[in-house]
Amino acid sequence: MAALEVISEPRRREILTRLGELGESPVGALAELIDISRPAVSQHLKVLKDAGMVDERQKGRQRLYRLNAEGIAKARLAIELFLINELDDLETSARDLSTRRVTDG
Repeated sequence: MAALEVISEPRRREILTRLGELGESPVGALAELIDISRPAVSQHLKVLKDAGMVDERQKGRQRLYRLNAEGIAKARLAIELFLINELDDLETSARDLSTRRVTDG
């Protein structure tokens, strides 16, 4: 799944934000903070982990999750490239519309 697709889901963005604040956290603590079920948090964490944005480590019987700096940097780059391309396209469209209005009006 592409980075933009992964972070387009609000709960995943919230999980990333909480992990940024906490540094490392088990699923249960994240579920309490975000107010969604543990299984839902686990599913979102799996998607984030598969996308390389989150790392997981085992501590006893608990799995702890934390941000993956390299994965977050790649996601940021993808977002920046998307925005640059989209804004260029929007600017071109706006200029085309303005030109048409001037020549039509």
